[in-house]
Amino acid sequence: MYMLDTDTCVFVLKNRTEKLKNKFKAIKNLSISTITYGELCYGIENGDSKRREERYNQLDTFTQCLLLDPWDEEAARHYGLIRAMLKRQGNIIGNNDLLIAAHARSINAVLVTNNTKEFSRIPDLTLEDWI
Repeated sequence: MYMLDTDTCVFVLKNRTEKLKNKFKAIKNLSISTITYGELCYGIENGDSKRREERYNQLDTFTQCLLLDPWDEEAARHYGLIRAMLKRQGNIIGNNDLLIAAHARSINAVLVTNNTKEFSRIPDLTLEDWI
């Protein structure tokens, strides 16, 4: 299972390179967290209001080929554990990134992100950068 981080989704939505198209075709178990979906919706709402409907249509098309993985109790437990550990280490990361990382780790998914520096602070989280 692969879970796409928000930065990867934004890149795909804006660029749709051949490399990524081929990767998407080759891998069947692609998902995004409902946290990522919320961030993408925020980006649309915070952007150009004249293109809002077009961007939501683009997001709907994009997510049709993905599993929208709901945040659950197990993800919440991972979040609490990881956040406390990082705080003790003085190594905290952004809250939404932490929520997404906890979600990916809770389902044993590979997190696909261009932000490997931030996410590499989290133990037992497998990362790949497709960009």
